[in-house]
Amino acid sequence: MKIGFNMLLWTTNLVEDQFDLLEKIKSAGYDGAEIPIFGGEEKVSHFENIGKALKDNGLECTSVTVIPDEDRSPISDNENSRNNAFDYLKWAIDCSAALGSETLAGPYYQPLGFFSGDPPSQKEKEYAAKVHQDAADYAKQSSLKLSIEPLNRFECYFLNIAQDASDYVDLVDRDNFGYLYDTFHANIEEKDPVGIIGKTVKNINHIHISENDRGTPGKGNIPWNETFEAIKNSGYDSWLTIEAFGRALPDLAAATRVWRDFFPSKEEVYEEGYKFIKKNIN
Repeated sequence: MKIGFNMLLWTTNLVEDQFDLLEKIKSAGYDGAEIPIFGGEEKVSHFENIGKALKDNGLECTSVTVIPDEDRSPISDNENSRNNAFDYLKWAIDCSAALGSETLAGPYYQPLGFFSGDPPSQKEKEYAAKVHQDAADYAKQSSLKLSIEPLNRFECYFLNIAQDASDYVDLVDRDNFGYLYDTFHANIEEKDPVGIIGKTVKNINHIHISENDRGTPGKGNIPWNETFEAIKNSGYDSWLTIEAFGRALPDLAAATRVWRDFFPSKEEVYEEGYKFIKKNIN
């Protein structure tokens, strides 16, 4: 397994002045970084520069994106919005390819914080599946995997639990399309957050290691011993990427409901987090 670190701890848009962070991630021992691809405004060349910086630091990478608004929502009943969603995902896929990303992950099925007041409908699932089938076919041209992420019910309604995410992967039915298991969201939503790993591992193609309070892994109440055992016993053999959030980015803090500090320093998160994962997967 490879150990990664999500750069959302610092930024939603990594720029050249922050490339020294990649050196710190490498020095801590990480195999790769997870690069945010948000908004849709940056040119692909911006991510080519990041990709070069990653290579210069000996780092592999994955990438992460979200749906920015309802005008680009795959579950919309408006055909133009669904077409816009596909165009947005094509942009994110092109940026991921420019990075040299292995997997594009995230909850890119609906905008965060949008709720219909009802469970997801079959029509919404069919709408989204068509967008994601087309996106997966497009991503395959760049040998890129897509990994859809179920979130807790306070952030979205389309996918909240692992079984629903796994069933949705089956609906999309593309060999480069899977789902992201996130320990933070599973801790909120799953009846058995450890047991569901083995039950759905056939469709898990990415994992986020995230503490129950979004702080430093190993400093909260996630059942880590059991979780790592389940991951190892499942046969999963890809990325374990730390995702931790702070208050430095107001928009992200608002979207993820981060109102207080969960760690004394960012250094603790990436330095102690790496050691924690390394100890538990050996």
